[in-house]
Amino acid sequence: GNGPFPGIIDLYGTGGGLPEYRACLLANHGFAVLALAFYGYEDLPKEMKEFHLEYFEEAVNYMLQHTQVKGPGIGLLGISKGGDLCISMASFLKGITATALINGSVANVGAVLRYKDVTIPPLGIDAKRIKVNKSGIVDIVDVLNNPLEGPDCQSFIPLEKAECRFLFIVGQDDRNWKSEFFAVEGSKRLQAHGKEKPEIVCYPGAGHYIEPPFFPMCAASMHLLVGKPVVWGGEPKAHCEAQIDAWQQIQAFFHKHLTGKPSGTSNKL
Repeated sequence: GNGPFPGIIDLYGTGGGLPEYRACLLANHGFAVLALAFYGYEDLPKEMKEFHLEYFEEAVNYMLQHTQVKGPGIGLLGISKGGDLCISMASFLKGITATALINGSVANVGAVLRYKDVTIPPLGIDAKRIKVNKSGIVDIVDVLNNPLEGPDCQSFIPLEKAECRFLFIVGQDDRNWKSEFFAVEGSKRLQAHGKEKPEIVCYPGAGHYIEPPFFPMCAASMHLLVGKPVVWGGEPKAHCEAQIDAWQQIQAFFHKHLTGKPSGTSNKL
């Protein structure tokens, strides 16, 4: 068709650069999608030390004003570090209607986040909690501190300020961080402030990298912040099935909240 189409900004994780394949696939299903790089690409910062939300605000405003984007608001989709950046965007920026997170964190992780006069420090880590398996691959699932305790509370993103609906996609065998804990605590925080309960979809046996359907499971790979290969988790069959279902859930969520119509994609990919 000629559009306009419901708009989505798509963010990846600590790998940096500009992966566009998920945005391309969503575009095939009737969405106008901006794959947004935020470091390690062209003239953007080379390292993940500090992010300014004004950069992401520019992307939101670009989408809201685009003639091919159907308003009044847009969606956000983020995996891993992209997930907590999406939560920060939804919490501080206007024009966000729906935010979907794939194994995201409700605490700011890995880099300082700044917006106007607000600074959110990264969640603390304890490298002593790193484990190494028999193959020499690192397991970092216990490295992050608890964002509900002590000074680490300052890293918890104020998602109760968001005016959007949330979907948390959770792999229960995520070895990168405790995604289910983050989703549950995010839900508690939203409800404590009178906000609508988010959708949480949990997948037993799915790891951290829940990609689009039929992508091979990535069991372990180099982690740019750790500087070593880390294990991502996931049991191959369960992870594969989670990727197929999560793709449907994400599309249905955006169709529902960005177009007001139920998804017509329930029986096809």
